[in-house]
Amino acid sequence: MRKEKELLLNEIKDQIEASTAMIITSYSKLEPNASWNLRESLVKQGSILEVVRKRVFLKAAERAGIKLDDSLFKGHIGVVFINQPDAMAPAKTVFKFSEQNGKIFDVICGKIDGNMIPGSEVEVLSKLPTMDEIRATMLGLFVAPMAQMLSVMEAYMAEANTAKDQES
Repeated sequence: MRKEKELLLNEIKDQIEASTAMIITSYSKLEPNASWNLRESLVKQGSILEVVRKRVFLKAAERAGIKLDDSLFKGHIGVVFINQPDAMAPAKTVFKFSEQNGKIFDVICGKIDGNMIPGSEVEVLSKLPTMDEIRATMLGLFVAPMAQMLSVMEAYMAEANTAKDQES
């Protein structure tokens, strides 16, 4: 194998091992501007999109200890390497981008929490709320009773002031 290919192979292998999760996609047409927008969105979420040659990716995955079925890979390969604990936000971004651009991506599989799962399960997981959305919901649940109590107290005070003004 040529020296350049070996370096590329080792780089991809290192990214596979260093990422907390990854989403493997195939695509046929990806315009540069659309690709740029997707990459920009993913970087904000602690992830990167890499376009990788099939053979190089399959060899790198094999060296990283991941067995993939080469028959699943059709078209060009794009891999989203996720470098944060919450893999759902980048997954949502990938599926949303795909829908907005005519189902351009086909999610083949993903590696989440060290387990390889099929693309259909990645899609199901992407529909779950992100950690930030769960935190916001929980915070809302904790704050709601206090806000409602304050609203009742303010209404009572306003009614008492109105009654006092009418007596005068």
